[in-house]
Amino acid sequence: MRAIAETGSFTGAGARLNVSQSAISRQILLLEDEFHERLFVRLGRRVQITAAGEVLLQLSHRVFNDIRDTSASITDRQKILSGPLNLVGGMTVCLYVFPLLLKEFRTHHPHVDIKIATGGHQRLLRRLRTRRADLALLTLPVDDPTFTSVPVLREELMLVMPAGHPLSSKDSVGVEALVGLPYVIFEAGSNTRRTLDEFFVREQIKPRIVAETENVEIIKSMVASGLGVSIVPFQSVERETRGGSLKVARIRAQQLVRETGWVYRAGERAPRVVQEMMATLTRVAPQLQLSVDRAS
Repeated sequence: MRAIAETGSFTGAGARLNVSQSAISRQILLLEDEFHERLFVRLGRRVQITAAGEVLLQLSHRVFNDIRDTSASITDRQKILSGPLNLVGGMTVCLYVFPLLLKEFRTHHPHVDIKIATGGHQRLLRRLRTRRADLALLTLPVDDPTFTSVPVLREELMLVMPAGHPLSSKDSVGVEALVGLPYVIFEAGSNTRRTLDEFFVREQIKPRIVAETENVEIIKSMVASGLGVSIVPFQSVERETRGGSLKVARIRAQQLVRETGWVYRAGERAPRVVQEMMATLTRVAPQLQLSVDRAS
């Protein structure tokens, strides 16, 4: 049917497929008998596809595409994974997720050449858009139809303070305790900062911001020195809380979380190496310290 529709004649279809015109006609007659519908109508020496024929033609396109993709997938999985993979992520992802993820991935796929880049949210999206990156692990949402997002992690955001702070003995604090505190906070433009700004507006808190940075290590250092408190993903301070240099408390309000997910270009079949990286994170995610409850 595809050959007939594309050439406009049974003779042309036969020539393309290297079979006789009568064999083509016989196959179409069999289909028409089966569906009780005309699939083509003759217009002189040409034929025109009918509405019923068009429905069947579109089905054939989907079937051929499915067969092609399935065949490619089976062939792909028989090969040893190799070649480059350009992976990008935000600062906290690179510090606290990628080390465990990449260690596990390299155990199973040692021949893949992984290159990592970090930076601001928009910069990393530009790298994806211009094909300088294959896959990103970013704080969601990504409001851009040119990308596909797959949520994978929900990270709890905690109030973090230096040891000896008046609130450091509490496991949880009410929102009223947050009023008037000095904050060392993620800089404007990040999705984490947007989550915090929405929280402050919702709870009618006007934060006193004393420092802004995207670098979570700088935030922790400033908090430990007593410059202020912060609200950060728990996994970024899990080591310091175990060591006692920093204290965390859950905020008694609507639970503060940030969602992190895979982001890649929409409309493209994800290569096997990308699929394997995504599957690896699913396997190792239970080992990440995403909340106080999981760490305890």
